[in-house]
Formats: sequence, C-alpha cells, structure tokens
Amino acid sequence: MISKENAEHYVWGDGCDGWYLINRKDMLGIHEKMPPATREKRHYHASSRQFFFVLQGVLSMELEGEVHDISAQQGIEIPPHAKHQARNNSDAPVEFIVISHPTTRGDRTDLS
Repeated sequence: MISKENAEHYVWGDGCDGWYLINRKDMLGIHEKMPPATREKRHYHASSRQFFFVLQGVLSMELEGEVHDISAQQGIEIPPHAKHQARNNSDAPVEFIVISHPTTRGDRTDLS
C-alpha cells in the first residue's frame, strides 16, 4: 500500500512538494502540492504522455499557449512534445496527481 503519508517526499520549484506513488521506468505516478502563486518552468517531454488530475483547488495549465483552469475532480492530458506549464494562480494550495508514461526522468526539456 502506498499513500502520501508513506511515499518518498521531494521538494521542487519554489516551495512545492511532491510524493512518489509509482516510480518505475515505464510509469511515474506522483502526488504534488503547489502553494499559492507558484509555477513550474515551461517545458515539454519528448516521449512521456502525462495526465494531471486535480484533487483540491484549481490548477491553471498553460498548454501550447492556451490556459486551462482545472478544478477538483477534473483532469487534463498532455501529449508528448506539447509545451506546457503548471501554475497555481489562486490564493489557496492546489493538490493533484500526475501520471506519466513512460517516466519523465531524463525526458524533460525546459524552455526559457
């Protein structure tokens, strides 16, 4: 059994938290939490397809120049090569699950 309470924790970006739920070469499943007014670097993945599913709050996902506000119990798929950036534009934390197939490790290109 795996949960946020017993999963390996990591810190990313500007004070964001993550927990590895599944960490294999063929699949990565993570639970992430972004404090208010945080964002990741805009980037893309050459091979990995991702699915973001919001648990609480609102995640603003910029995908190829279009911003999608994703509320709790909603998700969005990010295909390979699609330029994207997760943002928390709200004044409350946002928590979400990200499933990546295959893993995003070594498959990320940051954009300026």
